[in-house]
Amino acid sequence: MAYFFQQLINGLTLGAIYGLIAIGYTMVYGIIGMINFAHGEIYMLGAFVSVVTYLVLSALGLSYIPLVLLVMLLSSMLFTSIYGWSIERIAYRPLRGAPRLAALISAIGMSIALQNYVQLTQGARVKALAPIISGGFTVMEQNGFTVRLSTLQIFIMILTTALMVGFSYLIDKTPLGRQQRACEQDSTMAALVGVNVDRTISTTFVLGAALAAVAGVMVTLYYGVVDFYIGFLAGMKAFTAAVLGGIGSLPGAMLGGILIGLIEAFWSAYFTIEYKDVAAFSILVLVLIFRPTGLLGKPEIEKV
Repeated sequence: MAYFFQQLINGLTLGAIYGLIAIGYTMVYGIIGMINFAHGEIYMLGAFVSVVTYLVLSALGLSYIPLVLLVMLLSSMLFTSIYGWSIERIAYRPLRGAPRLAALISAIGMSIALQNYVQLTQGARVKALAPIISGGFTVMEQNGFTVRLSTLQIFIMILTTALMVGFSYLIDKTPLGRQQRACEQDSTMAALVGVNVDRTISTTFVLGAALAAVAGVMVTLYYGVVDFYIGFLAGMKAFTAAVLGGIGSLPGAMLGGILIGLIEAFWSAYFTIEYKDVAAFSILVLVLIFRPTGLLGKPEIEKV
């Protein structure tokens, strides 16, 4: 039982990170009906920016942990927001009226370009980061096995919950959220009633990139290593989470992320760790076969 609870904690922490990335996928899909396959690389860029920021702050002699974390988060969100905005302007806006396959190929090309850009500028070696947040609590002990809940895990879960609540409020209650929902339903009609469609879509890309940056910082703090290829696999799993929860649904994206994290944690604990990715992607296949709209998704209504 103690071992089960430890894996539950680990799975919820990992799932919270996947959920943050999945929200970015589902926001972009909800407003333009396309998957941004370069989103995983935005997450990777956020991780690298956090490492560089930490090294700069350390060189300057700044060691106050709360301030260091705040600067890491803000700098990562700033830089990745710029990249998110640039991806929309370069890879999506010129192809908005083109067939969907053209935008899909453009996004995959942007993903490969960003991978190679980071590899050339930062090198192919893994970048390590010393633990910044230490400490934790003992939840329970059983037969010599101790269940630990670290301070970092608590921080990740609280931050993820706060962002989830904040973005749900943004979509449901604010003028920007109403503009996003209007563009999702009918961008042409939204433009006719005064909504700046281009600005709304760009803002959505920026917000999704900022969330991916937060996930990148969390993964850097949690695992302590980053490389130029981490965005691909994490992006695919976050996409799986978005589909599992229901693409276009923010709560569904978070639910899907948590489920994928739990599947990985328990599979690694009770089966072979080499096949944990196979288990996660098998879930995607099963969902697409038996429930294409996801757990919380709604069937798309085609206007005639």
